[in-house]
Amino acid sequence: MSSEHRDDVGARLGMWLFLYTEVLLFGGLFILYAIYLHQFEEPFANAAHHLNLTLGTINTVILLTGSYFVAMAVSAVRRNRTRLAVGLLLGGVGTGGVFLFNKYLEWSHEIHNGIYPGSPKLLDLERGEAVFYGLYYVTLGLHGLHVLIGSTLLGILAWWVHTGKVNSERFVALENGGLYWHLVDLVWIFIFPLYYLLL
Repeated sequence: MSSEHRDDVGARLGMWLFLYTEVLLFGGLFILYAIYLHQFEEPFANAAHHLNLTLGTINTVILLTGSYFVAMAVSAVRRNRTRLAVGLLLGGVGTGGVFLFNKYLEWSHEIHNGIYPGSPKLLDLERGEAVFYGLYYVTLGLHGLHVLIGSTLLGILAWWVHTGKVNSERFVALENGGLYWHLVDLVWIFIFPLYYLLL
């Protein structure tokens, strides 16, 4: 007779510790943004006005929708509604894909206009505007990487729910995946006003 060792408490604690390091990472970038904003308020405003507010707004709605899907998927698994949970998780994957596609459109436009790291046009801008775009590409690029990782994770979790590896009796992995996705959403909730609305 074999018995499977499970440490749900340890898995949850480990996830929260990991999320704490992620908060420190993005918190550091937000503090850096605040310091430079204080130093270059007008150039930051000039640069921010060139960002695509419509795509930023759409991406906010998309990520919030994805978080709703993931939260509902956890609830569905706990109620043994496997097919619904798989569909909701795949919906979450879809929102991540649409978010990244919109980000691709936005960045393609910026790059087409010669605004990208190391470009001659960016180097010719006022220092404050160059700093703004530098932070913009680093912060949003890092966030986009997290969206990609989160979408992949949701896809894996959908498969695990489908095969029964995640079920109503063991769903810590799904909860942890959901927490990661909610963190990605939360970080964007700070990014959106800082880069698209605040200035």
